[in-house]
Amino acid sequence: MPSKEIFFEEEMENYNFSTAKSLKLKAALGLNKRRIAPEGICSSDLAIKGLDHLFSTEKLKKEDIDALIFVTQSPDYIMPPTSNVIQGHFNLKQDMICLDINQGCAGFIIGLNQAFMLLEQPSISKVVLVNADVLSTKVSKRDRNSNPLIGDAASITIVEKSSQKTEIFGTIKMDGSGAFALQIPAGGAKLPISSETSVLHEDVSGNFRSKENLVMKGDDVFNFVQAEVPPMIESLLQMAKTDKNAVDYYLFHQPNKFMLNKVADKIGVAREKMPANVVENFGNSSGVTVPVVTCFNISEQIKENRLKVCFSGFGVGLTWASLLMEVGPLSFCEIIEY
Repeated sequence: MPSKEIFFEEEMENYNFSTAKSLKLKAALGLNKRRIAPEGICSSDLAIKGLDHLFSTEKLKKEDIDALIFVTQSPDYIMPPTSNVIQGHFNLKQDMICLDINQGCAGFIIGLNQAFMLLEQPSISKVVLVNADVLSTKVSKRDRNSNPLIGDAASITIVEKSSQKTEIFGTIKMDGSGAFALQIPAGGAKLPISSETSVLHEDVSGNFRSKENLVMKGDDVFNFVQAEVPPMIESLLQMAKTDKNAVDYYLFHQPNKFMLNKVADKIGVAREKMPANVVENFGNSSGVTVPVVTCFNISEQIKENRLKVCFSGFGVGLTWASLLMEVGPLSFCEIIEY
């Protein structure tokens, strides 16, 4: 987690709105402060910092890594893959798999699914899943809809084979017809960056952004989450033959507090079981918010106990996915500052 904090009030003068309107938005969405990577720091830098910590504290040995998955929507380069960059930085063994996955809000869940599939291979015993995004540079400072929400972070999850017999239930759904509800229009082959793409334009709500900035159709995203996520969770619980109250925690992607509270109410679970405090403390770091909400809220519990948890991510793609599984006790679950 970057150590640099930016408070909501520090940026209010950038927005084309009155102080009263901005503070009303802050209260409604649960905004406060967010963590931002220093200038020039990429997703791989946060990942390398975290891996350095794991190696130096001997929680992870380099020679034990059989696969490295890197999930991001802010890679260091178009090519080479960022997973290979990290492998080369640490001079990891050549007899391993490096894999980049382009996913956002559901990226942690997609990455876990891929890790589970890799562990089905006889030659793979330990997978390092890195989920990282530095998207603060892709948001217009004059966009009140998105700028106060976005934070930067990286997570590292070690997934390894176990002799314990356990069941993991999951679901992944995608709807590309809604792909442009969340997008950065310029920067790819379809619309390369140019002098024209950097020009700021005002939208009907008074926000200013260029085609190089993240644009989010907030109403569309909210309606999508409310319509699709609760039925997905209900279907997952039915598949697992598990009562919703038997789940210890619902550890979901953190778009904002308001949206998550509505999801909890619609599913019919206590809000205390679905923590919604990441955006107000760290910001929305895309799929990384799932491990962040875990570390921030239940790190001590999950290091000592075995918990039944439901992970879920939803957003850009459109993609929505979930996992129901038992986790813990873990050998580590902590937040490390960059």
